Amino acid sequence: MHSPDHTCPTCSGHEHTAVPGPRFHRLLAGGPVIEVSGVSFAYADREVLSDVTLSVGAGDFLAVIGPNGGGKTTLVKIILGLLRPERGTVRVLGADPAVVRPAVGYVPQHALVQPSFPVTVRDVVLLGLRRGNGFFSTRRWPGYSAQEKRKALDTLDMVDMSDLAGRRFDALSGGQKQRVLVARALISDPALLLFDEPTSNIDPQGKVCLFDLLSALSASITIVMVSHDLISASTRITSVAVVNNRLIQNRGRELTPTMLELIYGTHDATCPLDEYIRGMSSIFTAGGQRSAK
Repeated sequence: MHSPDHTCPTCSGHEHTAVPGPRFHRLLAGGPVIEVSGVSFAYADREVLSDVTLSVGAGDFLAVIGPNGGGKTTLVKIILGLLRPERGTVRVLGADPAVVRPAVGYVPQHALVQPSFPVTVRDVVLLGLRRGNGFFSTRRWPGYSAQEKRKALDTLDMVDMSDLAGRRFDALSGGQKQRVLVARALISDPALLLFDEPTSNIDPQGKVCLFDLLSALSASITIVMVSHDLISASTRITSVAVVNNRLIQNRGRELTPTMLELIYGTHDATCPLDEYIRGMSSIFTAGGQRSAK
């Protein structure tokens, strides 16, 4: 994690020895967290995913990479139960994705908060609570108990943002906003975290800090992350999948020649891209294999 003299605008630079373990949902013994089998999906007459199969086990930290328009975000929406595949089956935590959606924490690429809306950091995190009586609570607004507010602060502490709980969300940096969105996803005690391009609006140092946080969280929760940021992600993940209409998954960290071909196509030795593409296979293995959980 961070060194004692670490400073950056994303976090406070505290030297965390471990992220406190949240009370995540217990998984079904022996069952995969995500099981996608033979899934195909099309928008109108354009097929985005074709015969996709994916399996994610408990404790995995999976990176899903691929070109724009290759189907990564569509796959995330299918796993969330927001889209139904035309063919194939999807099981999340052993059940229909729509049924178990409350057990899944989703962190989007952008925060859906109006810039001028005066919502605080703590308020944003509280929005992640699963309310037993629905969003339109019969309790007087804001309707959050002291226990819920305490939980929001505890969750912010997990992502090193509790000191900014009272600050307006729109006053934060890009990296700070992403950490708050992680807290919003964590407050409901999910069994699975899904990230869609979490580093797209974060400075380089902030990316390192965010991946440090995700690496620590992966000791307690399964993580699936869609990202173009291969170098930042490379030393944290346990497995990798590439998506470009089809999907190829590697249980290890290596980008195989077949996976690179799916992303970049084929190039002969005279093409300037050939050497670059061949060098890409070592990105995920250069940091060494992370110790098994």
